[in-house]
Amino acid sequence: MLGKMKDEIKKFFKGDVEDGEETLSKYSRDASIFKVKPKLVLFPKDSEDVKKLVKWVSENKDKYADIERNKDWKNLSITSRCAGTDMSGGAIGESLILDFTKYMNKLIRWSQDVKNSSHPDSITVQPGMFYRDFEKLTLEKGLILPCYTASKSINAMGGMFGNNSAGERTLKYGKTEDYILETKIVFSDGIERIVKPISLNDISKQGEIYKNIYNLIKNNKEEIEFAKPKVHKNSAGYYIWNVIQKNVFDMNKLLVGSQGTLGIATEITFKLVPENKHSKLVAIFMKNLEPLGRLVDEILTLNPETLEAYDDKTMKLAVRFFPDFLKNKGFFGMIKFIWSFLPEFFLMATGGFPKLILLAEFAGGDEVEINKQCIKLREKIKNFKLKIHITKSEMEANKYWDIRRESFALLRKHIKGKSTAPFIDDIIVRPEFLPKFLPELNVILNKYDLTYTIAGHAGEGNFHVIPLMDFKRSDTAKIIMELSEKVYNLVIKYHGSITAEHNDGIIRTPYLEKMYGQKMIKIFSEIKEIFDSKNIFNPGKKVAIASVGGTKEYMVTHIAVEHDVNHKV
Repeated sequence: MLGKMKDEIKKFFKGDVEDGEETLSKYSRDASIFKVKPKLVLFPKDSEDVKKLVKWVSENKDKYADIERNKDWKNLSITSRCAGTDMSGGAIGESLILDFTKYMNKLIRWSQDVKNSSHPDSITVQPGMFYRDFEKLTLEKGLILPCYTASKSINAMGGMFGNNSAGERTLKYGKTEDYILETKIVFSDGIERIVKPISLNDISKQGEIYKNIYNLIKNNKEEIEFAKPKVHKNSAGYYIWNVIQKNVFDMNKLLVGSQGTLGIATEITFKLVPENKHSKLVAIFMKNLEPLGRLVDEILTLNPETLEAYDDKTMKLAVRFFPDFLKNKGFFGMIKFIWSFLPEFFLMATGGFPKLILLAEFAGGDEVEINKQCIKLREKIKNFKLKIHITKSEMEANKYWDIRRESFALLRKHIKGKSTAPFIDDIIVRPEFLPKFLPELNVILNKYDLTYTIAGHAGEGNFHVIPLMDFKRSDTAKIIMELSEKVYNLVIKYHGSITAEHNDGIIRTPYLEKMYGQKMIKIFSEIKEIFDSKNIFNPGKKVAIASVGGTKEYMVTHIAVEHDVNHKV
C-alpha cells in the first residue's frame, strides 16, 4: 500500500517524493530527543503542490480511514518541516514530511517594490528560506528581524513562524508574532487563503473558521483570560489571547506558534526594524541570588537591548575548556583574546566564581549615548555592591557571548558517551521569583547526578536547562519523566510557563493540562477541530491524539537511543 501511496502522489505532485532508507532515517530526527520514522518525505516545488497534497490527503483519509489493513493510510497526515532545528519534536511525524527548504526558499517581494505599500519596511518570503540568507538580504537595506534565535545560522523562516521564535533581543523587540503582517495559508480543504488583520465588523464576511474562532473566544472569554500565563512570553498551547485586540481580529496571532497543526504557510510577510549601528555590553557578576529580582527590575528601567544570564557552571566550563575558544583566532588574535580575560581571571582569583553573570547590552545609532547608558547603569546599581565590567570593544563583548552560546556545545564535545537532552529546556517565571525559583530548581536537578548548565534570558525570567544524558541507560526515560513532572510543578508553583519559546511538540503536549487545566485543554481541542477536523496537520502536537501522539506513553516509546544532534539555546 505504501508503494501505491507514492505512485498516487506522484501523479499530481511536481516536486520530489522520496522513500529511501537514508532519507527516512534523516527525517526521523529533528533537534529533539525523539525518533519518529515517516512513510514518505516530499519536497514541494510551489504552493500548487501544497494545495493538491492537502486536498488529496483530506480526501484519502476519509476513503481509507476504516480499512484496518491499510495502516499506512489510516493515520495519513502532513508534518511541515523546514530546517529541522525544532527541539520539541514538532518537526517529525509518522506519515508524510513536507520539507520546504529544497525548493520553496525564495524571496517573493520587498514592500519597497510595491506602490503605496502600507508597510514600507517589510519582506515576503517562502517558508524554506534559511534565516542566514534572509538576514543577508535585510542587512543590505540596514534592516533586521530582531526575534532571531541562537540557532539563526541553521534555522529557517517557516520554522520561526511555526514556533513563534524568540531570542536574545526579544526583551525589547518581542517574538515572531509581533512581526507577522500577512501570510498565505493552505487550510485543510486545500484552499490557499491570505490571512491578515481585519476589522471585527468584517468577521461575518469571512469563512466558517473565522466565525467559529470568534465565537469560541467570545463564549469563553473569562476562562481564556484567566488561563493566560502572567509571564513575558509563552509558547504553550494555542496562543488565542491576542487574536482580538480592540477592534481588530488577527488570525495570524493564532497560526504563528501553532507548529503547523492548523494549516500550512506558503508565504510569510515579515515586518522589519532598522539595525542598530553600535552596541555595548555590561557584565554584572553576582555571588548571591537574593537581590536578583530587584536587580533585574532596576536594569530594565534603562531599557536594555538584551539582558541575558548564565550560571557558575557555565563560567567554569569556559575556564576548563578555554583552549577551545582560542582556535582559529591566529597568534595575535589569541594574545588579544587572552588579554581580554585578565579582568575575569583576577576577579575569580580574588573573589571566587560568581553564582550568576548578567549581560546587559545597550544598542542604538549614537555610540556616545550608548556609553552614557552603560555608565548610568553602573551608577544605578552601585548600591547592590556587585562587580561590574563595561566592555571596551566588540571583541571583548563577544567573549561573553561566546561563553553564553558555546559552552554547552563544548561540554558535549568533551564528555564522551553522553548527549544533550532538551526536555526541561525552556521554562519561564517572572524575574521577581528567580531568587527562590533558581535555588529550588538546582535542588531538584542535583538529586539526579546530572551534568547541566543554566543559561537564558534573565530580563524575562526565561531559562534553558539542557542536561547531558546517556541514552543507552535503561533508566533514562524514567529520569526524563520524573524530572519533567518535578520541574513543571515548580514552574506552576511560581505561576510560570513550561515553554517560553521552544514550543510544545512531542515533549510538552502531555503536560499542557497540568499547566492549564481541563477547560483550556478542551478549548485547544476545539481550535484544532475548527481548523482540522480530520487531524491531517501534524497530529499529536498541541492536542493529544492517543493513536498518533501527545501522550506520555508516546514520549517514552519514541526517545531515540542513537543521539547525535546539536542544540543551541
